Amino acid sequence: MSGLPSLSDRTPTLRATCDIGVTGRNLRWTPDDAHVTIVDVRLNCRVNAEPNREPRDRTTDRTTDLLARLHADLRRARFTVGALQALWGTAAAAALHRGERVPARRVLEARRAEHGSSADLATLAELFVLGLPVPADDVARALPELGVDAGAELGLIARRGPSVVASLDLRPYAFTDARGSGEWWILSDLGELAIEGPLGEQHVLGVGGASMTLAGLMLPTPARSVLDLGTGCGIQAMHASRFADRVVATDISERALKLAGMNLELNGIEGVELRLGSLYEPVAGERFDRIVSNPPFVITPRVAGVPEYDYRDGGMVGDELVESVIRAAGDHLEPGGVAQLLANWEYAGDRDGLARAAEWAGGLDHWIVEREVQHVTEYAETWIRDGGTRPGTEAFGRLYTAWLDDFEARGVDRVGFGYVLLRRRDAADVATRASGSAGQARVERLHGPLGDVGAGLGGHLVECLVAHDRQSSLSDAELAAIRLTVAGDITEERHYWPGDDDPTAMLLRQGGGFARSVVLDTGLAALVGACDGELAVGAIIAALAQLLEVDESALAAELLPAARALIDDGMLLLPSE
Repeated sequence: MSGLPSLSDRTPTLRATCDIGVTGRNLRWTPDDAHVTIVDVRLNCRVNAEPNREPRDRTTDRTTDLLARLHADLRRARFTVGALQALWGTAAAAALHRGERVPARRVLEARRAEHGSSADLATLAELFVLGLPVPADDVARALPELGVDAGAELGLIARRGPSVVASLDLRPYAFTDARGSGEWWILSDLGELAIEGPLGEQHVLGVGGASMTLAGLMLPTPARSVLDLGTGCGIQAMHASRFADRVVATDISERALKLAGMNLELNGIEGVELRLGSLYEPVAGERFDRIVSNPPFVITPRVAGVPEYDYRDGGMVGDELVESVIRAAGDHLEPGGVAQLLANWEYAGDRDGLARAAEWAGGLDHWIVEREVQHVTEYAETWIRDGGTRPGTEAFGRLYTAWLDDFEARGVDRVGFGYVLLRRRDAADVATRASGSAGQARVERLHGPLGDVGAGLGGHLVECLVAHDRQSSLSDAELAAIRLTVAGDITEERHYWPGDDDPTAMLLRQGGGFARSVVLDTGLAALVGACDGELAVGAIIAALAQLLEVDESALAAELLPAARALIDDGMLLLPSE
């Protein structure tokens, strides 16, 4: 996945910027509230709308028409990720990813006379990506179908003297998933460089690092229904719509739902229903095959003077918001359903944050991967900067003190970040487990870089879940009768002292997935090396026992669990069913 990140998104992928907010308010809303736009029901995209209610109002029809015109103009100008990168070059594109627009602006100014057929693209790039004022005549030429006045009516742009400025951030977003490549346009609120100051507390974020991380984690297999809990600008609902028959997207922010609806309609995405409310309240009593959530997990001091941003702050103390999302997930999953979310967890002295996260999962199968741990000082700095407050200012120092006071008062010294996958077993799985098959309760720290995940990590997760279910249903005797093969991305690494014939260390390395490294002993190295699909595992172990002159049963007791672990990790493959 790629795209042009918001100029306000300074947060690395693994440090996550989230897309929603939840406070303690118990909000209820109906379509009769005139200040919320109801999106085109012909696209099956609505905000708590009943299919047989009153006819669509003229405002909604007008918005639909204006978005269709905008879509046509963006296509005509070739407003795409690739075209923009070609326009200002690799170095300027890299600077934009770091939140710096000066190199791109200099390139556009230097090449202004050379634009020719790309003049409209350059205009849109200056206006929406760089957040600069642009002459009104240039904007009129770049948006011939929509026009300046209609663009202002839509809330997209505004006149400022002889110039036009962006009222919303609009940028292309490109991605590749299991269904292939695609590209959308994403509307969100302006970042701090465009507004020249800190973000507002009701800010609706565009596609940031966390959004792309979660989209890549999403299981790319068909589902009847998906819940996007805290949709923000709608990006996860949009991704989920590629694999699901029906998507329900919720948020506590009316503005977020309005922008999400505009994004769905601008990109012609169907089958998404938008609902207003806090956490699971809008779907009380409902269950889904999948839940995806980039919840407002940022740990924020609950004291006066500290901003609470809708897109990231959940209104609870510490990591209580994440705990509540995880604990309640099972009540909203169909049997066999899976929930996936990004999360923070706190470490306080001897209290292990990752172990606490596993406790929240209760009786659900879970796979929780910690990707990073930050000291509280680094964590505070990250999120204060994320809101647009600059280091060295009085405001930064005041907020920094509030953050550290909060952590100190609760004894918190570190904060972990990672991926949470939860699964509710169906009746057949429970019966199988009772007869000897173990459910999955996997908690691990994988702080290194990921492997080559291509269309996203989600495909690897699916393969690992399926492999675990199959191998855990096999007895040791049944596993011994299986012919395994080594995955295509696996290599073996051996280290020698100069002049020695025998290796001092052997490692199995994974090129994809989580890029795991597994230390091998002689027996496991020999077993993996012989897994070419020709011999059963038991036959390989018998031959090794004879070669190494060890007891076959003892060697099997050592190697079969190791083989199961490698199957779970996607390093050894079961034969096709």
